[in-house]
Amino acid sequence: MSLAEESSVVSVFTEEEEESLNRRYTLWIKEALDELPHNFTITDPFLSGHPIVFASLGFLKMTGYSRAEVIGRNGKFFQGPKTNRRSIMEIREAIREERSVQVSLLNYRKSGSPFWMLFHMIPVFGRDDGKVINFVAVQVPISGRDHHRKLTSVGDDVSSLDHSEFVFGSCRREVCFGNFVQHRALPVECDDDEQGLEDWEYCEASESEKLRAVEAINNVLSVLTRYSELSGRLVCGKRYCLRGVDCLSSSLVISLGRIKQSFVLTNPCIPDMPIIYASDAFLTLTGYKRHEVLGQNCRFLSGVDTDSSVLYEMKECILKGQSCTVQILNYSNRKDKSTFWNLLHISPVRNASGKTAYFVGVQVEASCRNTESKELRPETKQLSVVGAVRVAVRSSFMVTC
Repeated sequence: MSLAEESSVVSVFTEEEEESLNRRYTLWIKEALDELPHNFTITDPFLSGHPIVFASLGFLKMTGYSRAEVIGRNGKFFQGPKTNRRSIMEIREAIREERSVQVSLLNYRKSGSPFWMLFHMIPVFGRDDGKVINFVAVQVPISGRDHHRKLTSVGDDVSSLDHSEFVFGSCRREVCFGNFVQHRALPVECDDDEQGLEDWEYCEASESEKLRAVEAINNVLSVLTRYSELSGRLVCGKRYCLRGVDCLSSSLVISLGRIKQSFVLTNPCIPDMPIIYASDAFLTLTGYKRHEVLGQNCRFLSGVDTDSSVLYEMKECILKGQSCTVQILNYSNRKDKSTFWNLLHISPVRNASGKTAYFVGVQVEASCRNTESKELRPETKQLSVVGAVRVAVRSSFMVTC
């Protein structure tokens, strides 16, 4: 899909994305953030795709998008063909390591015109468990004065050029004919002048712009902290990881979010082995919301007609650190409190040292087991999910118990 085609697509965001901030803070958090004059976005790494859950009025004005077009999208939506891949990798690495980062970045407006900005991002941690709750990213347009000096210091006779090039505003090239220059953003089309593109592949922000970014970050964090105090679910800019509490890294959550099947991850190192991750497909299958699932033991899906001998079999396999597959009657959270037969596969997930760090439970509704199709058998799908989870756990930065 081209940039122009993407620009015409309105994001259809989910209820989780809409309510992401309200659950952690208060119902008035968005109004408070709207009062800030800065250009910034807030993302939620615990939602599938690490989407934007808030975009400031300044950011919307700067990019030309409406809020409905931004909420629910990943930040890469604003990148384009000339965005520096090295800068993107710096941002991804910072997310994986859950740390702050400040880089110059070329992004694109809805109109397709590019602009340089200073991108400053920080993680926001939960005070009670040390987990990353959000990422806040401030965007400060770069004036381009340093880049302008770079172009004019070589002594070029601008008047002798057929297509004179100047730099205005955001370190982008403004192309003019003769002596008339339009002071507006233009899409960069330079197929016949690749050398010219190299001149603006990187644009350094001034010290004042860097200070503005830091000030904006501090102001946004101050609002988030204040409203988290009102809700009793405190956040802060530094990690406070309490002993005995699992700290699932946002990078691991993002990796797990790419797995589309129904599964949960539990931590055997914490008393009662609570669920610490639940996939979107699991929530769809059971009818529960994510906040109703996290922290629960898997037996909350059981009911009066659930076979206790199956529960005992599962418990024994977990104690021995072994895999098992059972068929169990579970209860959903739908209005009719309906039951469903769950073909459940449980398997240990070990860390690099061979110690069991997690257990993964993969669910397939048993009615799907007997349907004739050319798709993979449920058991094969379950094993593929286990393999994908193991790869994600071993390759991600995380805090183990």
